Amino acid sequence: MHVPPAPPVTLVIFGATGDLTRRLLVPAIINMTRLGMAGDDLTVLGIGIEDRDAEDLRASLDSFHAEAGGEGAVEKGAAWERLRGRIDYLSGDFTKDAIYETLSSRLSGNVAFYLAVPPRFFGDIVDRLADHGLMREGDDAFRRIAVEKPFGHDLASAQALNARMLGKVAERQLFRIDHFLGKETVQNIMTARFANTMIETLWTSNSIDHIQITAAETVDVGTRGSFYDPTGALRDMVPNHLFQLLAMVAMEPPNSFDAEAIRDEKGKALKAIRVYPPDEARANGVRGVYGAGEVQGKPVAAYHAADGVSPDSTTETYVALKLMVDTWRWAGVPFYLRTGKAMTARDTEVVVTFKHVPYAQFGGMGAERLPPNRLIIQVQPDEGLSMEMLIKRPGLAVETAPVSLDFHYADRFGIAALTGYETLLYDLFTGDQTLFQRADAIEAGWAAVQPFLDAWAEGKPDGYAAGSAGPQAAADLIERDGRAWHDLAAPD
Repeated sequence: MHVPPAPPVTLVIFGATGDLTRRLLVPAIINMTRLGMAGDDLTVLGIGIEDRDAEDLRASLDSFHAEAGGEGAVEKGAAWERLRGRIDYLSGDFTKDAIYETLSSRLSGNVAFYLAVPPRFFGDIVDRLADHGLMREGDDAFRRIAVEKPFGHDLASAQALNARMLGKVAERQLFRIDHFLGKETVQNIMTARFANTMIETLWTSNSIDHIQITAAETVDVGTRGSFYDPTGALRDMVPNHLFQLLAMVAMEPPNSFDAEAIRDEKGKALKAIRVYPPDEARANGVRGVYGAGEVQGKPVAAYHAADGVSPDSTTETYVALKLMVDTWRWAGVPFYLRTGKAMTARDTEVVVTFKHVPYAQFGGMGAERLPPNRLIIQVQPDEGLSMEMLIKRPGLAVETAPVSLDFHYADRFGIAALTGYETLLYDLFTGDQTLFQRADAIEAGWAAVQPFLDAWAEGKPDGYAAGSAGPQAAADLIERDGRAWHDLAAPD
């Protein structure tokens, strides 16, 4: 990445001994160091409740990186050695004042606070940072807070959390992170649209039949049952990850690529999602929970057998929704969203299906029998773009054959070694909020989700076998409109 290094900054990580820090944050900082995105004037201060010292933290990270290995291991190892001595640790309870008093005495200059902690601590930490003067900015120094998702658990809690935080700090100081937005293919949705006339010209209800957005996972809940059971697939994935993809697809062209111009248009798109009354929410949503099965040759126990999951839980591990975006551009175009765990393949994609040709005279085939053109934006794995179209089959007869024009990032660019957090941390340090969610967009997303939460407050999810594509009711949801889900298949 050919970008100037971020300014000098101290990154304070609340929850430094947790999984997020070890698996994603520190590897991202190592990559930033290796790529010149951050210099040797970046320091990291970890905060955790565990009674340990800086060398203990460094040693735990040593062992993790040694085991991780992978692409660019030598270069990453050298970058880790450069970074290692700039990692410190502070033990303390971040629900008490003492640790903030210590921070006040030792922090100066640019500081970014990263809240890698459970959401229930977000408001309390922001309150205490502000109350102890730690968010006060000087003329030549910034103070910023990065907040991981989920941001609230329904519309009311999201509104309350926004009000609480914005009562203490300015919106420009808050960076609400959605790690999907750090992925190159997600950011490429805007570029593919607005830098290509042939795409943007067709990007309307005049040409597009419907859009599918999928985030399927093969993993089950594993040992995270106690976290997942109070949350579920709807809260965990839809108002953040899937709605961010929807906003990228549905937004109007911004008048510039300034952060606020882009966030304005994404916010408008999310506010235009139709908020269903209760009966329409029930008719346009499906939830499921996986039972015992086999995923890619390995047996998977039922969700209710997972540690931390209540035997009588009604939490869903799968969601499918049909949504409408009520703007001039998208009038009549349904957006079908689905996400689930323990499914047949890991696949995050956006599938744009164009309308059938109005008529055809190809070997006696009617237009309704010709497969429509489709643009497939593959977010993960095997990131890339694919355009499905029809050509003439060789021979004397005029017959059609479907072909696919494919682009894979790995064939052209080296992005496999990146976590996606490199871009988000760099933007946090430089103050670019383009890829971060604003309060109004957060609340618009929850407003669209709330009718489904209310509709599903009673009853149980439909079952589906682990290793399948989801419950039959999800197939019925889209098939009643004469459409079908794009096949879930691991890329070649």
